[in-house]
Amino acid sequence: MGTPAITTLVLASASPRRQALLTQIGLPPDKIIPADIDETPAPGERPRAYADRMAREKACAVAGPNGVSGSLVLGSDTVVSVGRRILPKTETAHEAEACLRLMSGRAHRVTTGIAIVLPGGAVRSRCVETRVQMMRLTEEDIAGYLASGEWQGKAGGYGIQGLAARLIQGLSGSYTGVVGLPVHETANMLLGAGLQRPE
Repeated sequence: MGTPAITTLVLASASPRRQALLTQIGLPPDKIIPADIDETPAPGERPRAYADRMAREKACAVAGPNGVSGSLVLGSDTVVSVGRRILPKTETAHEAEACLRLMSGRAHRVTTGIAIVLPGGAVRSRCVETRVQMMRLTEEDIAGYLASGEWQGKAGGYGIQGLAARLIQGLSGSYTGVVGLPVHETANMLLGAGLQRPE
């Protein structure tokens, strides 16, 4: 008896980047149901534990206690951190500027949690960490990026897939994980859980 085929994927996120990455690898979500949860880090919570908890809570909030019949529910959360400090999903230019100044000329980590709820309610999860090196930013670099508005709602105040790409000197790990969903690991988890697509 093999794993029963599952043909429906529910994405518990409104992120257009995650939708695009899943589509790019031939696993587009069939339904998009953004999770509505409290995303406040717990006191003293470390970045990896926070990313894993958020991914699980998002997936479980959409799936409910018994999962969704015939479907996999995918939740994900991306956390940018410097040391143990979790940087916010920036909502103001002041927040974004503070994040950029903190990361300027140094390495930071981007941790993306992935969680899948199977039919029946079982949960599988993992985290993927990437080390990112940002160049030393000039005042002009910071002012130009803030003026772009790309930082709005982004973890750590930047999106690597946009104008901020030129600010990044290098990375070690998953580029797509920094964008918002590590596609290699996500695909392996989905296919391993039984997701199939019609030929």
